[in-house]
Amino acid sequence: MPQRRFFANSKNENARRPAAMSLFNTVRNTIVPVHKEGYPFVAAFFVASLVLGWIFKPLFWIGMIFTLWCAYFFRDPERVTPQDDDLVISPADGKVSAIQMVTPPAELNLGSEPMLRISVFMNVFNCHVNRAPMRGRIVSINYRSGSFVNAELDKASEDNERNGLVIETQRGQIGVVQIAGLVARRILCWANPNEPVDAGERFGLIRFGSRLDVFLPAGAAPRVSLGQTAVAGETVIAEFASAKGPVISRRS
Repeated sequence: MPQRRFFANSKNENARRPAAMSLFNTVRNTIVPVHKEGYPFVAAFFVASLVLGWIFKPLFWIGMIFTLWCAYFFRDPERVTPQDDDLVISPADGKVSAIQMVTPPAELNLGSEPMLRISVFMNVFNCHVNRAPMRGRIVSINYRSGSFVNAELDKASEDNERNGLVIETQRGQIGVVQIAGLVARRILCWANPNEPVDAGERFGLIRFGSRLDVFLPAGAAPRVSLGQTAVAGETVIAEFASAKGPVISRRS
């Protein structure tokens, strides 16, 4: 009898082990990693929660809510990026706030002729890791100081603090501009001039609410609509060499 019980227990353990591993894999795949730039902020929020909790216990839980939000803000999920030199991929998570022909900022040296500009606005709940919209070589990086008005406003392209990249692609030079927002006070860019970059490759981050402008040369047709939600590294926002016109969308 003892021996039979031993084998029965072994079978139960073997049955439970795959279930436990499946649960572990599910949890591991669900948890999104935090970008290293966010570590000091998450730690600061957590320490502040401990201090506040020592003063007044309910404040600890309020602080923990902000700590979890901070970790969520700096999340850095994996993305699956289409690898096609005719496609322009969204450089940011957020709402498509502008699709129009405008003259690019002077510091980009892209000329004085209007270019197609597609803007993606990021609120404080969007992932703020920025990704290259196309494959190519970084020609230049130009930082310009400025104000911090609401990044969703059109004048933010000219007035706000910004950092612009020019990327040489097979379809010509494109501009990618990181624009600080109302509460953003730091633009991070870890790319360097003359470096190659792949579509969907991480190149920067903005804290804490901002916008990305993409300037495209002739031949690019929009593939998104105003108000559409874009996903960095995955959503196709424009396309070259296509006979199709702009996308027509319907709200429902």
